[in-house]
Amino acid sequence: MSYEREKQVAISAVLNATKLCERVRRDIPAAIEKKDKSPVTVADYGSQAVICQALAEAFPDDPVVAEEDGADLCAPAMADTLTKVTNYVKDLLPDATPEKVVSWIDRGNGQVGRRFWTLDPIDGTKGFLRQDQYAVALALVEAGEVRVGVLGCPALTALGETGVLFVAVRGEGAFAVPLAGGEPRRIQVCGADADNLHFLQSVEASHGDPWRQEAVAKAAGITAPPIRMDSQAKYGAVACGMGALYLRLPWQELPDYRENIWDHAAGAIVVEEAGGRVTDMYGNPLNFSAGTKMVENRGAIATNGAIHDRVLAALREF
Repeated sequence: MSYEREKQVAISAVLNATKLCERVRRDIPAAIEKKDKSPVTVADYGSQAVICQALAEAFPDDPVVAEEDGADLCAPAMADTLTKVTNYVKDLLPDATPEKVVSWIDRGNGQVGRRFWTLDPIDGTKGFLRQDQYAVALALVEAGEVRVGVLGCPALTALGETGVLFVAVRGEGAFAVPLAGGEPRRIQVCGADADNLHFLQSVEASHGDPWRQEAVAKAAGITAPPIRMDSQAKYGAVACGMGALYLRLPWQELPDYRENIWDHAAGAIVVEEAGGRVTDMYGNPLNFSAGTKMVENRGAIATNGAIHDRVLAALREF
């Protein structure tokens, strides 16, 4: 089955969302505190509205499982925020109204099923607020497998460009396209004999167990200091050969913690289609169809493939 239309719609939607995010970021937005205490900006809501509107128009029967909830904007205290979100969305969708924006955001309240999209409108919001790395991450999951993945990484410098869109379709390879425009370039993970293999991990220590991650990377043969980077941009970095390993290991004190599907789906297919390998910390494939949480997996490992078994072996020792 061809996924050309899905790919093109996803590319267009993510490109528009990155434009909105960059416009918001130029205004240095203040963070709003969600119930879970993580920062969110008008860009998170605006990005989700733009992408969900595009998906609703092109694929009205497809559910979208996304991070944000339009109901958050309906409280009286959020009236000014809703106005700001609407104004940013109107730059791209002139017919936007507050009511439409909320309804578009709420398209992201869909359920996991046989075919659905999963979206993180801004993955790495803290990086976004620091004027550092973040990603707009969109993936199509069908019959239990990620089929299409698009990652917009406006702050990432890769392949000689700052601002990169990563695109992958199952069985068709992975590509990078400059956000400023240009031809797609096929990307490939680095080889096992590459000089100075690098390890990527999150800036936020709470996103994993840094000590264990660094110990595993060293045991697997990576001696260079880790590159700290926010968001699924780390998956893009592995896919285009900037690093050989991305580890996200849960703290041992939190055995019940599970990852959100939207934090990994798009990045995983980009790495796999670039020739890499992605599993959980036990070597199991990531399951994006069990719910919004990856309840059957613990942690995530993305590598160039060549060192994956060494990483799993090292993990067993820790």
